[in-house]
Amino acid sequence: MKTMFRSIESFLILLIILISSSAVCQSSLEEKIRCLPGIVNVKSIEPGSDFKEAFEIFIEQPVDHHNPDGEKFTQKLYLSHRDESLPMVIEMDGYIITYNRPGELEDILNCNRIIVEHRYFGESKPESMEWEYLTVENAAADHHNIIQSFKNIYQANWIGTGISKGGQTAIFHRYFYPDDVLVTIPYVAPLNIAEEDPRIYHFIRNVGTEECRENIIQFQREVLKRADELIPMFRKRAEKNGYTYSIGNERMIFEYIVLEYSFAFWQWGNDNCNDIPLTDATDKDLLKHLETNSSFSYFSDQGLEPIAPFFYQAYTEMGYYGYDITNFKDLLKEVKEPTSKIFLPKDNNLDFNCSLMHDINNWVQKQGNNMIFIYGENDTWSAAAVELTGETNSIKMVKEGGSHRTRISSFSNDEKEIIYSALEDWLGIKIDRE
Repeated sequence: MKTMFRSIESFLILLIILISSSAVCQSSLEEKIRCLPGIVNVKSIEPGSDFKEAFEIFIEQPVDHHNPDGEKFTQKLYLSHRDESLPMVIEMDGYIITYNRPGELEDILNCNRIIVEHRYFGESKPESMEWEYLTVENAAADHHNIIQSFKNIYQANWIGTGISKGGQTAIFHRYFYPDDVLVTIPYVAPLNIAEEDPRIYHFIRNVGTEECRENIIQFQREVLKRADELIPMFRKRAEKNGYTYSIGNERMIFEYIVLEYSFAFWQWGNDNCNDIPLTDATDKDLLKHLETNSSFSYFSDQGLEPIAPFFYQAYTEMGYYGYDITNFKDLLKEVKEPTSKIFLPKDNNLDFNCSLMHDINNWVQKQGNNMIFIYGENDTWSAAAVELTGETNSIKMVKEGGSHRTRISSFSNDEKEIIYSALEDWLGIKIDRE
């Protein structure tokens, strides 16, 4: 009899615990998040814009999704909440996220938003840092886990997005998990088809006007001609900013910065063609313009350290770009066979898998429905933009004269209407044009 009473007592205690736990999980939004699968830490933060609540969240992920019982790491994300009944935008960042950075889609769509730090970056690093698990497929599985977990709260439509490398990440996620989100909007996202995509060189030789392209070449040549005078000035600027360079000697770094100039000039559009100094400009003006358009931090230890994992991804699966030195061979002393592989550890020989990007490109063209690709016409990365074939309902929008900063807000009202109408049709919502 006592045994029976103990069993009943134990059952009642367990029932009370389960009821209490259920009540907690159905109380505040923060407690609901804590009860989601994989969540290990939740911290309330100040919401921005018109959001009601916001949180910094860490979720547990397998380092290798093919071995879910193996090593784990925690991945950082930020949630901005308006209402559980509204759609959810998930921005898949390609790098580090240091704060709850705002975007434009959450305001256009009046919805909730999640932004996710990429695996192996920032605070989302496994302890072992075994590079073989930094794959496109594992990153896509990270985002799949997050979406499946948060769909327990947010059950309306989901929209995937990302900018630049984040835009690539959003495309890759949709390829591996086509049903996770209803719509994908990649911004300025290249889809490289080679280890160092040669389309970049063709783009730089044809973008803009012939006069502007010639001015760029003459500027680069003039800077290289005056390298002996400019390098000491470059050294002082670097020291002032705290930059150090370990991937090569000073002359080599300077030459790479000059070679990078044409790519960066068109990518960011910091200056226009009329701002390019002529060959009779002062040393000071030449160096100032070079630094404005080809950042001295890019090749520095300080600039490379936060993004080092990217170069592993670039030279295993995602591809990147190199440099065409046709117009500068007579002036280069250190750079003879330029390659962006200088960013890789010297003892790291990587094998590039070209088939994955080709498979994804083929999928985008034949099966990638409900996608809106945003590009800037003059952005160098547009050389590797997706090419739609009309086999899907997806849309490619190119902003005339646009740079890597191109967003939906960059377009004219008529162009925005194309985007808004598609989103309304696919998502079944009404977008406020005001």
